[in-house]
Amino acid sequence: MTQYSPKTCPRCNIEFICKTDDISNCQCNQVTISKKTIDFLSKTQFDCLCKDCLIYLNTLVNNSQNYFFPARESLIENVHYYKENGYWVFTELYHLLRNSCCKSGCRHCVYGFKKIK
Repeated sequence: MTQYSPKTCPRCNIEFICKTDDISNCQCNQVTISKKTIDFLSKTQFDCLCKDCLIYLNTLVNNSQNYFFPARESLIENVHYYKENGYWVFTELYHLLRNSCCKSGCRHCVYGFKKIK
């Protein structure tokens, strides 16, 4: 019997078991994701993700089809951004709609980029 070491989900930091050598029994195989989500994930820096994060990202990607990347005057508060201490903080949806990572280490980077300090 193969022993699997736990992995830490790079998105939510939850430990899970990834069975890359037994993919049919891996937790990720329990999730059905869309072609658009597969395409999106190929642009990210994520390795294996936990089942809950795969479900969340699939929902986010599918729901993003109801929005467009806004011009500055079209930004919707609490959809594209929220305000914190006088600063605008862009949401995961905003970053997803942007369709690429700016590699600035944004708080809600949906692409998994983390600035090395």
